[in-house]
Amino acid sequence: MVRLVGISGSLRQHSYNTALLRAAQALVPQTAELEVRTLHGIPLYDADLEAREGTPQSVVALKSAIVASDGLLLVTPEYNHGIPGVFKNGIDWLSRPPADAARVFRGRPVALIGASPGGFGTTLAQAAWLPTITALGMELWSGGRLMVAHANSAFSEEGTLKDGAIQSQLGQFMSGFVEFIGRLARRSV
Repeated sequence: MVRLVGISGSLRQHSYNTALLRAAQALVPQTAELEVRTLHGIPLYDADLEAREGTPQSVVALKSAIVASDGLLLVTPEYNHGIPGVFKNGIDWLSRPPADAARVFRGRPVALIGASPGGFGTTLAQAAWLPTITALGMELWSGGRLMVAHANSAFSEEGTLKDGAIQSQLGQFMSGFVEFIGRLARRSV
């Protein structure tokens, strides 16, 4: 069984990105499982706080889930044409202490998806993630792209994905990501 962790980069209660992550959870192949995570409870990164109190339990728990997974799905909103601060902050905490970053991220398969009410989806936010993904040494799956534009009409008021074309694309995306993880695993044996 391929174990995936997906992180929604939005804290909003009715987030399109959390809804997209839940839709992905329902559409993963039967050979995989996707654990839905959010960034709730993670404080702003502060080196003084880290030195005084250590790593917050919310970060330790998320870090443990990622380490136990076979792949990471980043579900990113796009704020002002870039990465949401809360999401980058979460990744920054997860990479602390620096000696631990490799255990959490190096060589880990990662994929990006996102949803936005705007007309271009999360094109710029996904591109903005590339330097961070590279710096952390993750293995980016770029065999598929999924950027849900006009998310306010793609989801129902209850947060379910109602656009059949996007559902199909998301299912194909998740299957492709799981296949990529399998290829990487076979290559490393």
